[in-house]
Amino acid sequence: MRKVAAAQNVSRMCFVCGLENPGGLSARFFETDDGSLIGEFSPCEHHQGYPGRLHGGVATTILDETMGRAISISDPSAWGVTVDLAVRFRRPVPLDSPVRAVARITADRGRIFEGEGEIVLADGTVAVSATGRYLRQDITKIAQGDFDQEWFSDPRDLPDAIDI
Repeated sequence: MRKVAAAQNVSRMCFVCGLENPGGLSARFFETDDGSLIGEFSPCEHHQGYPGRLHGGVATTILDETMGRAISISDPSAWGVTVDLAVRFRRPVPLDSPVRAVARITADRGRIFEGEGEIVLADGTVAVSATGRYLRQDITKIAQGDFDQEWFSDPRDLPDAIDI
């Protein structure tokens, strides 16, 4: 069980965290008391690869987003763009329960930071693990348009703790 310290912002249309994206994950991100970040979403049938199993690309997506966001725990103004990503699939991820990824920053070298993360099943088994390198960028170099209209506090209730 990890105590939740804060929820990170979400967006309007992002595939991962967009609350108004009907084809997206509507994921949430929680900073924990141990300095890690948990990404969580409830998979739907349209997120499947094989019947009853989460598609590997969707598993990779939630891990990439969770690792890339983990830098903002220590540097709230930081944004990262994925440089490279390595993923290892160990077990299938079922569609019948929330998907939880936990990530942490393993190195911060200024412009480049690195992270690692895992999707952990309800029984504690690591189903998917990943490592990634990210380029720290200013949001004005990443996004177009009025980003302030797209990025806001998560309006959903904050849990006290998450079992992972």
